[in-house]
Amino acid sequence: MKFGRIAPSEAEGTVLGHSVLAGTRKFKKGHRLSVEDVDALLAAGVTEVMAARLEPDDIPEDAAAAQVAKASAGDGVEVAAPFTGRCNLYAKVQGVAVIETEAVTRLNRIDEAMTIATLSPYERVTTGQMLATIKVIPLSAPATVVESASHIASGAHPLVRVAAFESRNVGLVLTRLPDTRTKVLDKTVEVIRTRLESLGSRLAERRTVPHHETDVAAAVSELLAADCGLVLVFGASAITDRRDVVPSGIVAAGGTIEHFGMPVDPGNLMLLAQHGEVPVIGLPGCARSPKMNGFDWVLERLLAGLRVTRDDITAMGAGGLLKEIPSRPQPREGDSPLHDGIPRIPRIAALVLAAGQSRRMGVANKLLAEIDGKAMLARVLETAAESQCVKTILVTGHEADSVGLLADHYGVPHVHNPDYDQGLSTSLKAGLAALGEDIDGVIVCLGDMPRLKAKTLNGLIAAFNPIESRAICVPTHEGKRGNPVLWGRRFFAAMRALAGDVGAKHLIGEFAELVCEVPMDGAEIFLDIDTPEALALLRGTTSDDQEKSA
Repeated sequence: MKFGRIAPSEAEGTVLGHSVLAGTRKFKKGHRLSVEDVDALLAAGVTEVMAARLEPDDIPEDAAAAQVAKASAGDGVEVAAPFTGRCNLYAKVQGVAVIETEAVTRLNRIDEAMTIATLSPYERVTTGQMLATIKVIPLSAPATVVESASHIASGAHPLVRVAAFESRNVGLVLTRLPDTRTKVLDKTVEVIRTRLESLGSRLAERRTVPHHETDVAAAVSELLAADCGLVLVFGASAITDRRDVVPSGIVAAGGTIEHFGMPVDPGNLMLLAQHGEVPVIGLPGCARSPKMNGFDWVLERLLAGLRVTRDDITAMGAGGLLKEIPSRPQPREGDSPLHDGIPRIPRIAALVLAAGQSRRMGVANKLLAEIDGKAMLARVLETAAESQCVKTILVTGHEADSVGLLADHYGVPHVHNPDYDQGLSTSLKAGLAALGEDIDGVIVCLGDMPRLKAKTLNGLIAAFNPIESRAICVPTHEGKRGNPVLWGRRFFAAMRALAGDVGAKHLIGEFAELVCEVPMDGAEIFLDIDTPEALALLRGTTSDDQEKSA
């Protein structure tokens, strides 16, 4: 890649390294200059731009990031669409993030053009939480670098995967001394139960016995016979030696002590044992508290199906001082592991507008017209379902019963706009009201765009980042803007204030600083069907032909 100052007359095909203002038009960083763009720059009197000219062996930043991200992703990982040289990996399931740390370091040492940042190994994650981000630092990366990074990422084990929590029946043994209060035992049980349920398992069996190794052995044996997949033992007195009451009772039941103690505080006095394939844990006193402690680190791995060994325990010292870290998540009942400030994939909904009267089509409702054997609207609903949108809402109006039946067939909830004859704004209001409070943004889809692709919606979602001033995401092809548009939640109030047969297009001009143009490969973002002639033309064009023309 060659990077530097270039005269506009020589800049066709280059990629901008910095944004440039040409009259009233702004070309953003990463934009590839076309002939028309060059003319606009010259007409505006721009004398030079900072830009990059990619060489034959260079891979554009988005393609490079996407290739390495795909190679890095293992089980339980979802790869988002790339944008501005960044491609993020998200958790598809709740579990424990398994990171190949040595491979991450090797990848980051290949070349300064390619980087990957991940969560800490074995961190608890929830569905939708960001696991890693691959970022190409310049505007492209050499093919050799991308191939080397991909090779490392797809080694013997994927660079990033999620070990999903497995539902297990867990047994709990509580010992008591003459002065042990029942209230303390009951509180301990509830804290343990809540912990287990937050990880998808259940407290299936419970035994309360005297604090003696013979009684511990009998209780552990009973729980093993009851097919508990994990046994926890909470002593009335803390374990002080591997020959103490709790470990002696576990051994008497046929178990083997793997390791006593751990370099995590709180959690030092945890005991790790094994009975055949069943882990047995002697709990430290801090497990009575819902606050994060060393026991949680072990419990989470075990319930995610990961074996925990002595080597694993003794490697927990770096980062194991937990006492003075109030921000550590606490597994309280009903709490989500995602807190403010922790990245997650945005919750974007698809709002499909299907209320219009199709006046230019004549008598027939164009949305129900078949294209390649399926109703036009059905194709849009399928696209939304295939995308990363978390929900789809359909707005009905004209011929609501027929349109609603089609939505029901695809399991798409729909709301009726009784004022559909008053224009587009009324459908927007009806749809926005049905989205719910947990939605970060909405892609407003037109029901008459049958060639719309899921990757187009995913590309808009990948670009969306209000913190980085990308709150309105508009698809483009060869420099022209199309549909659909993704709107951040901050614009919902303004969209609900619209009146008449108008959409929210004017907001794009009013908030130009928050607009992000997202280049798309095909011209399907311009294709909507408004007339019988357009429908006939589309029906006469095969899907393959349409792909080629796009």
